[in-house]
Amino acid sequence: MADGCISVSQDQFTCSVCLEILKDPVSIPCGHSFCIECISKCWDQSGVYSCPHCREMFSSKPVLRKNVIVAEIVDGIKRRRLSSPKEMCTRPGDVECDFCTEGKFKAVKSCLTCVASFCETHIQPHKEVTSWKTHKLVDPAGNLLENLCIRHKKCLEIFCRTDQACICCLCAATGHRGHETVEPEKERFGKQKQLEVTMKELQQRIHERQKKVEDLQLAINFVKTCAAKEIEESQKSFVDLINVIEETRKKVTELIKDKENREVEKAEALVLKLEKEIEDLMRTDNEMTELSNTDDHIHFLQTFPSLCVPAGDGDIPCISAHTGFSFEDLRRELFCLKERLEDIISDTWNEPKSLSV
Repeated sequence: MADGCISVSQDQFTCSVCLEILKDPVSIPCGHSFCIECISKCWDQSGVYSCPHCREMFSSKPVLRKNVIVAEIVDGIKRRRLSSPKEMCTRPGDVECDFCTEGKFKAVKSCLTCVASFCETHIQPHKEVTSWKTHKLVDPAGNLLENLCIRHKKCLEIFCRTDQACICCLCAATGHRGHETVEPEKERFGKQKQLEVTMKELQQRIHERQKKVEDLQLAINFVKTCAAKEIEESQKSFVDLINVIEETRKKVTELIKDKENREVEKAEALVLKLEKEIEDLMRTDNEMTELSNTDDHIHFLQTFPSLCVPAGDGDIPCISAHTGFSFEDLRRELFCLKERLEDIISDTWNEPKSLSV
């Protein structure tokens, strides 16, 4: 029967004193339930018999009786937790609740005043207790200590423009007296504009380098095409002289290949360099985007100087599409050589001479 009631929100079975799932639940005349140990200590310490939840006063100490139905439901909740351990755990990267004891639930908010993170259950006092409603809540953050002044252990709530640092109220009244100070939100607004300008410049540089990679790829293809064409033309010129100048033909082919390899190797090295630079720039862009979207102003201001450093534009290396492969002069000479050889063979067929090519 208890298991059938577990579908009810578990928050209804949380003790409003210890903020944990009820242990040995007892009910008081107003109808609210508490851990027997929590309500007993509360009344013994205060000497006033009232409900910690609704504040109803009782003229005498009520008799505490075990709430059997609530106890069965709580037992069902605990059994479900034991049978579903994954519900108790957070995924890698999630911020854990600092107040969960029987397994860590995912935090839904972090409090800069308390310097702690809270799950859906444990954040309720910040929504219900008047004195806690003034606390500063932000999205879950695992770096809450960065929001504390190292010297005074106070929350960093002020930005000193003179020293370009986040400070607490005590710092402002002592070591930073007379300095120009503003609220972090106001300083963030100005630096956000600067960050957006830097991000725009960064994205432009990424675009330029991506375009350069495309140009280099076209240049590589052009070099390969020219090399292939020259090899083909050169081979045609050597067909009639294949038996006479085979070594020359091979040498020309090797020269063209060497030239091709040098040009391609140079261009591919530039491509690798530019792709590495693009990767670094895009990683910085992602970090800036995350920083730009954070609600934690202090984290933003502390991280901003290391990220938003103007980078030099740098020269983008170029590669010339001129191949210098032309062997037209050589082909003309070979043609002349071929005619000369034919004349020599025709005139002096029986008197072969050694030719120097």
